Amino acid sequence: MDKIVNTFIKTANAFDVEGTLALFGSKAVIEDASVGEAFTGTEGVRRYLQEFFVGYKTISKLLSLERMSDYSAIARMDFTGNFGHEIGSLRIRIDSVGLIDRIDADLE
Repeated sequence: MDKIVNTFIKTANAFDVEGTLALFGSKAVIEDASVGEAFTGTEGVRRYLQEFFVGYKTISKLLSLERMSDYSAIARMDFTGNFGHEIGSLRIRIDSVGLIDRIDADLE
């Protein structure tokens, strides 16, 4: 989990949409409670990354990582960007081949 979370942060902070997408399975879902929407599949995840990471120039910093199981963890994050500053969490689940299957995102 540490490796995929750190790689996600590194590629997202570099605004490398394609590199970040490579970490996700083709049917992955990002559900973001703060925007009230789920982003499904490769195109949905791409839209989420482009809008909320690239568009807002979001830089993420890992504050803590709590492993829930071999396949899931909660990453507490510090986000800064054009929107200002927020603290939130990403509940990340990976599939059996190590790709991100689902992220539930929320702000504190």
